[in-house]
Amino acid sequence: MKVGLGLPISEPAALLEWGRLADEGPFSTLGLLDRLVYDNPEPMVALAVLAGATSRIRLQTEVLLAPLREPALLAKQCATLDRMSGGRFTLGIGLGTRRDDYEAVGADVHRRGARLEEMMGAMRRLWSGEPHGEGIGPIGPKPARRGGPEVLFGAFSPAGIRRTARMGDGFLCAAHLADAESLFRSTEAEWQAQGRSGRPRLVAQFNAALGPDHLIKEARDRLYDYYSGPRYMNLPDGFAEGAVASITTSDQIRDTATRMGDIGADEVMFYCWASDVTQVDRFAEALSSA
Repeated sequence: MKVGLGLPISEPAALLEWGRLADEGPFSTLGLLDRLVYDNPEPMVALAVLAGATSRIRLQTEVLLAPLREPALLAKQCATLDRMSGGRFTLGIGLGTRRDDYEAVGADVHRRGARLEEMMGAMRRLWSGEPHGEGIGPIGPKPARRGGPEVLFGAFSPAGIRRTARMGDGFLCAAHLADAESLFRSTEAEWQAQGRSGRPRLVAQFNAALGPDHLIKEARDRLYDYYSGPRYMNLPDGFAEGAVASITTSDQIRDTATRMGDIGADEVMFYCWASDVTQVDRFAEALSSA
């Protein structure tokens, strides 16, 4: 099973070093989250910079809040990043859980699911080379992957899982360890119900930090800050508390990877919330000693 590394968001300039070290290690993917009303780097810009600093590792948004963006421009950005990285881009896409991100761009938070589906339909058509509309030609460049980059949907709800099966290439699970198996099985069942061939790609995501106590405390403090405030919508019960607890030992890293492999995950992403770049080597060492 593949193991990816989610990047910290507190020091954007340091991400180049993270990327170079991860590219030399055992990791399959670099992931970067998306928020608007928060002190984090914009993921499409940051991943484009990381594409130039790496040669092997995949680049993934996790998840991009698509309804905040305009679909034609986003389709062009995704195709450009996919093409220029040699097909190493995966679009992890979703709705997010904060009202203020939508309010900042004047987007209707109540239509975000419908907006996401409209956008995906439009982007798939553009990636296939179809004209944008009457009197408006195609929008290039062609992505490296025929039909567009791989698309994973992040979701918790039955509606989100149905959307994954209809429109995606796979499912990005950011739920707790205990919930991952049921969400995977629901995704597979809905995939079959939609008449899709093959199987969805299944990716699990967990927050983690390794190292001395001060690095673990830093990571937990950053998670508390990230999940603080009353403006979250539709998070599963206990999600924030479990996310802040996170994974903090090499044994937990190995156990989580093994358990996810046992329930059918194709990849597990460990998101680092401590900013010290030595985290890359610590995670690599934990994985190599399995």
